[in-house]
Amino acid sequence: MTALGGFVDIGELVFAIEAGAKFGFALLWVVVLGTVGIAIFGEMSGRIAAVLKKPAFEAVRDRFGFGPSLGVLVASNLVNILTCAAEVGGLAIILQLVFGANYRLMLLAAAGLLLLTVFLLPFRWIERVFGLAGLTLLVYAVAAVKAGPDWGDVARGLVPQLPAPGMPGLPVYAYYIVGLLSSILMPYEIYFYSSGGIEDKWTPKDLPVNKLTAGVGFTLGGLLTMALIVVGAAVFLPQQVDPQRLSSVVMGASVPLGHVGFLFALAGIFFAVGGAAVETALSAGYNVAQFFGLPWGKSHQAREVPLFTVCWMAAIVLGTAIAMGGANPIQVVEYSVIFAVVVLPFTYYPILKLADDRDVMGRHVNSPVIRVLGWAYFALICAVALAAIPLLIATHMGQA
Repeated sequence: MTALGGFVDIGELVFAIEAGAKFGFALLWVVVLGTVGIAIFGEMSGRIAAVLKKPAFEAVRDRFGFGPSLGVLVASNLVNILTCAAEVGGLAIILQLVFGANYRLMLLAAAGLLLLTVFLLPFRWIERVFGLAGLTLLVYAVAAVKAGPDWGDVARGLVPQLPAPGMPGLPVYAYYIVGLLSSILMPYEIYFYSSGGIEDKWTPKDLPVNKLTAGVGFTLGGLLTMALIVVGAAVFLPQQVDPQRLSSVVMGASVPLGHVGFLFALAGIFFAVGGAAVETALSAGYNVAQFFGLPWGKSHQAREVPLFTVCWMAAIVLGTAIAMGGANPIQVVEYSVIFAVVVLPFTYYPILKLADDRDVMGRHVNSPVIRVLGWAYFALICAVALAAIPLLIATHMGQA
């Protein structure tokens, strides 16, 4: 369950609700596709961490060498900072909805809360607080049922299809396919997941826990993302409303469920987005320290891991600075999600190669089925990475 709080981040909230509002249920199949992919690669990265004690970015460095992996490091952490900016902005919007205070003041409050939380709480409690509290986001599953969609249409959305007449055209449809896949397969999730396995001191005996966490946790997150699409389709599409604000996402739960839905949505978004902000910040620290082979981790005192500590703090501070500059969190998250997909092949390839290496992994090497699925998903990821930037430009961020 603790995978859920960080799995559904602001990127999935935005793309899922907008996808439902624009295309009804026609993109549900993309969520299934992406969820299976993140579960497969998450399990691989956790297995590598448990067997070899090797986190994801160390695998990137060993596979590509210093120069190319330095480029991956810079690109990955730029995406992390952009994502963190969007998450901090999202937290500030939720705080503003609750307290009615100035947005920039709420940005500072959100940043301060994140800094204190990560600094003071041990890793296991960070997982528990944000992961379990993020389960309040399940209000969207209730809202999806309460909204009363045609479940036959919902089921048909699980089959790949072209957009129906009257919906935005094929380029925008393709843009949302890329956006949904990227928001589900974000690189920081793999970096955080594998590093978290080492933080939790996983050994080969914990491989069943790894499978359970990757399988059940990411599946729950995928089901919730599907519920968000259903809410977007049932609540916003009939009214021709384009939910381009985070406050609109909150209204998606309050329309079917009233004030109770509103309160649960506020809490769920706050903890899910907060958990994702923590993950992106810690991932920035993990990446840099692992690249240079220096100590890292929340299990150490801050003074024992200075580079790691400075980097995760810097990610929050820089993200807050971007948000303070007036950047729209929704636009920032769309840029970060689309740019992230360009980095995806350089994150997933080393994981796949290492998990496929029998000489290194021994009896814990990928099974034949996982090997085939892994390479099929890698080919898909490469195709999506090539299409991402052209679609971003051609569709004006999905607005064409």
